[in-house]
Amino acid sequence: MTELNELYRCNICGNIVEVVGNSYGELVCCNEPMEKIESKVQEDGLFEKHLPVLIHDEDDKYLIRVGSSEHPMEEKHYIMFIEAISKDNKYLKRVFLNPGERPELYPDCKCNHLNARELCNIHGLFESELNK
Repeated sequence: MTELNELYRCNICGNIVEVVGNSYGELVCCNEPMEKIESKVQEDGLFEKHLPVLIHDEDDKYLIRVGSSEHPMEEKHYIMFIEAISKDNKYLKRVFLNPGERPELYPDCKCNHLNARELCNIHGLFESELNK
């Protein structure tokens, strides 16, 4: 069974899909079942540059930044996207990123609790719960 907001990857062509509705079907690409992308658990050295953190900036706005020390955004190693999802799943904002861009997202949600996640092209998916 697939559930709302789960991510899946094709191990053949690299397609990535996000589920927008719960279902009982199997996701298939290139005639093979797609693999669910699981969030990383605590791993030495990876969380410092990969875990989304909430920053209250000088303009009194909130932004989500990837890593307590900024993640590299190079051609061979970069953050593919950042998402902010409200606890009730009614709000989702995503920014797709390219090498050279800052790994940041300004959520417009007035909610106080968000789940944030990012996908690194090398190290995978990282998530954190953020409270304003």
